[in-house]
Amino acid sequence: MMRIDIPEGQEPIGYVWGDMVPGIGMAAANFSLSVYAHTTLGLREFEAARLRIAQINGCQFCLDWRTDRDGEKVEEGFAEAVSEWRTTDAFDDRTRLAAEYAERYAVDHHGLDDEFWARMTAHYSQVEIVELSMSLGSWLAFGRLNHVLGLDSVCVLPTH
Repeated sequence: MMRIDIPEGQEPIGYVWGDMVPGIGMAAANFSLSVYAHTTLGLREFEAARLRIAQINGCQFCLDWRTDRDGEKVEEGFAEAVSEWRTTDAFDDRTRLAAEYAERYAVDHHGLDDEFWARMTAHYSQVEIVELSMSLGSWLAFGRLNHVLGLDSVCVLPTH
């Protein structure tokens, strides 16, 4: 259910982010787009983290989206593997850690202990950790915003 009134003929996310609060919304949109445009992370770990946040947020738009890198997307069934990140055999260590970090970032950030960071720093550089953390922040905030306001219930995914 949408919590914001959208004028007839307007696309909900574009209207809310662009027209209602242009000073904030455009900056948020630029940050959100930057995560995709400037990432150095591999597609699988990027998507594992992004999809785990989408699953936690419940944002339908985010759940349906698949990041495309030069025509490459993750395989069918990848989202199911993300929800089973602890036990799936579809992931390498970096991908599994990305899903774990996403989940813990979203629901247990106070529980990110030395044991976790030892595993994380064994597989990710400091630059990658900062990049992944900023990406998680973007997805958590904006996917949750879209879901809480009901914008994700009426979105149409862009065609590429």
